[in-house]
Amino acid sequence: MHYAADERTLPHNPLKAIVAPRPIGWISSMDKAGRLNLAPYSFFNAVADDMVMFSSTGRKDALTFAEEGGEFVCSLATYDLRDAMNATSAPLERGFSEFDHAGLEMAPSRKVRPPRVASAPAAIECKWLQTVPLVPLGGGAPTNHMVIGQVVSIYVDERFVRDGRVDTGAMRPIQRGGYFDYFTVESEQRFELVRPKGG
Repeated sequence: MHYAADERTLPHNPLKAIVAPRPIGWISSMDKAGRLNLAPYSFFNAVADDMVMFSSTGRKDALTFAEEGGEFVCSLATYDLRDAMNATSAPLERGFSEFDHAGLEMAPSRKVRPPRVASAPAAIECKWLQTVPLVPLGGGAPTNHMVIGQVVSIYVDERFVRDGRVDTGAMRPIQRGGYFDYFTVESEQRFELVRPKGG
C-alpha cells in the first residue's frame, strides 16, 4: 500500500512510526527574564560532532527561550524518568515551571545558564546557533522550525562510564516511536560492527 496526505489510506500518518525510534531531546531553556522551560522533543538528534538540533511545530517556549537566552540543555530521558518526562509535555502557561510540575530537581550546568535535570544520567549543554524556518513545498509561512546548537559541555554520571566509554544501554534511554509508542535501549541489545578498511 501507499500513503499520501491527500489520499489518507491510513487513519494516521505513518511517518513517525517508520522514522523510529527517535531520541528524545529533553530541552531546558531560559529566557532573558530568567524564566525556565523544560519540554521533550522527539524531533531531536546530533547533526555534527559538536552540534545538535531539535525541531518545534510552532514557536513554542523551548524555541523562543533558546533564542532569547542564547543557550539550552538536552537532558537524557530514561526509562526511570519516563513519567516525569511525559509530565513536562503538558501545555502549561508560559513561565510556569515544568520542573516543579513534574517534581524534578534542577542541577546547575557548567557553561550555560539553563539547568539540567538533576536525576538524568547525562546532559548536553549547548549555545544557540540559529533557528531555521522549514518552509514547505509551495512556500507560505513555516509551521516548523529547527533549532541548532553547538555543544559546549557534556555531563555524564560517572556510574555509566566504563573503561573510558559511556555505557548507553545501562542508562536505559527511552526513544519515541509513532502514535503513543516508546522504546528503550538496553545493554543486552548492543552489538558492534567495525567499519571495513579501504583498499
